[in-house]
Amino acid sequence: LQAMSGNEQDWLALRPQEPSPSQCCGSGCKPCIYDVYEKELAQWERAKAMQDKSLLMGKKEQSNSSELNPDTFTAFSVSSVEQLTEDTYQYKFELPGNSSLRLSLGQHIVLRGVVNGLEVQRAYTPISPGNAEGYFDVLIKCYEAGLMSQYIKTWKRGDVVFWRGPFGGFPYRPNKHGELLMLASGTGLAPMIPILQSITDDEEDETFVTLVGCFPTFDKIYLKPLLQDLARYWNVRIFYVLSQETSLEKLPWSYQENTYTGRLNEDLTKTIINSCRRKPFVLICGSSTFNEDMSRYLKAAGIEENSCFVF
Repeated sequence: LQAMSGNEQDWLALRPQEPSPSQCCGSGCKPCIYDVYEKELAQWERAKAMQDKSLLMGKKEQSNSSELNPDTFTAFSVSSVEQLTEDTYQYKFELPGNSSLRLSLGQHIVLRGVVNGLEVQRAYTPISPGNAEGYFDVLIKCYEAGLMSQYIKTWKRGDVVFWRGPFGGFPYRPNKHGELLMLASGTGLAPMIPILQSITDDEEDETFVTLVGCFPTFDKIYLKPLLQDLARYWNVRIFYVLSQETSLEKLPWSYQENTYTGRLNEDLTKTIINSCRRKPFVLICGSSTFNEDMSRYLKAAGIEENSCFVF
């Protein structure tokens, strides 16, 4: 066999690496990391065929422009870390000058981490308003065995972290729906918050909102002060469903009348839908099991598929 020529080896070294499954966050981003790879591979093949390396110069993995970008990762620095519950944190990231991420409602961004030499990517939804200037906030739950969690737990103020995006989102328009019913489990609360705040911040928006937050216990409800503030608006109701609490007696009285113990099941879902002031449009966000259960309960309650949106 003839040895590979130096030129061949040079080209092979420039060939883009195929992503490993751990690098795909599975959230249906456009472009997905695999789309980016296909594009770079086609660019590499074209350059190799023409033996012209300058055609590869457009390839950039990371950008320094500090502008969020769906195709490349951008560095942002951590400006504060706040522990909300035993395993959930709120991270604040700095935006240069008074710039804003300019996210539309409920959009998510993708984080890249490297753990033990393995690159991992996960999607998270900022909870700060999309037009917040100079910063953005992300709510993250850390799992004992999670690869990304091991990386996130090491973050401290001043660390630099890479994000790309934005992706997805819910095309919300003020007053388009009579009532929004938000079914959120755990950190599934994240995409609901910016939508809810955009409604309460807009005096012209008269949409009713019913938010149902599912958590294991009272202590594990995130962002209580913020939710309590939002619940004071005339058009907002917030219910809590606590799967591991057995009685409401230990809860502060202000929570007792809008909290249920046990799981959000088909009957409770029907009760809540029937208490809505108008026929609701439903937003769902949680684990895949939660999302499937909710879709099933809604169907049983007569809510059509085109009246639901799953994050």
